[in-house]
Amino acid sequence: MKRALLALFFAANTQAQPLLLQNSPHTTTDLQPLTPRQQATLWGITEPEWQRYLMLKQQERGLWSPGLDPLTTLGVEAETDTQRQYFAERLVKKESRRLEKELAFQRAYDAAWQRLYPGLTPLKIAPSGASRASVFVKEDCPACDTLLRTLLAQKRPLDIWLVGSMGDDNRVRRWALAHGIDARLVSEHNITLNHDAGRWLQTGSSKMPVVLEKRGEQWREVLP
Repeated sequence: MKRALLALFFAANTQAQPLLLQNSPHTTTDLQPLTPRQQATLWGITEPEWQRYLMLKQQERGLWSPGLDPLTTLGVEAETDTQRQYFAERLVKKESRRLEKELAFQRAYDAAWQRLYPGLTPLKIAPSGASRASVFVKEDCPACDTLLRTLLAQKRPLDIWLVGSMGDDNRVRRWALAHGIDARLVSEHNITLNHDAGRWLQTGSSKMPVVLEKRGEQWREVLP
């Protein structure tokens, strides 16, 4: 039986460049892009690290993983285990702070809904015409991360199976948090988070990652 983990994971990853409001003698406000130093400070890294991130975006990593955040980019492309661990810890701390704020807002939203519309359940609507797919992934798998970003961008209903999770709920939660799984989609069942528990082997697939759809009793591979 599929085991969905309905923990809340929020990940708002925007492509827009942060803007700084500045006063101008000619207009009320001018929107000015943040300086490299301000961008680096925003992500808790140094200016040289920010410049390296910009350089990596222009290379293979930018094509393989477009839109990847600075900390993940620097961590994936780290040259030593020490650097990799450093950026991993920075990202976990940043994601944790973001999660706390977004969970607080979600609780406020839920309370407002119950206050304004008591007894009325919000309507959950899946993306129109989208078929449900199962994606089998594992930890420490760059190809899995790239495929997952593609599927999430398509906004299709998705069942995510973490191979090798060993039934550890916290392990799946940490993985989901690190990969930007949107809590709202999880709570609405547009995305489910599951322990693989041997299902990947049962499908007869030797590929990792792989996207499958179940048609009748048969699993068939589909392209993302």
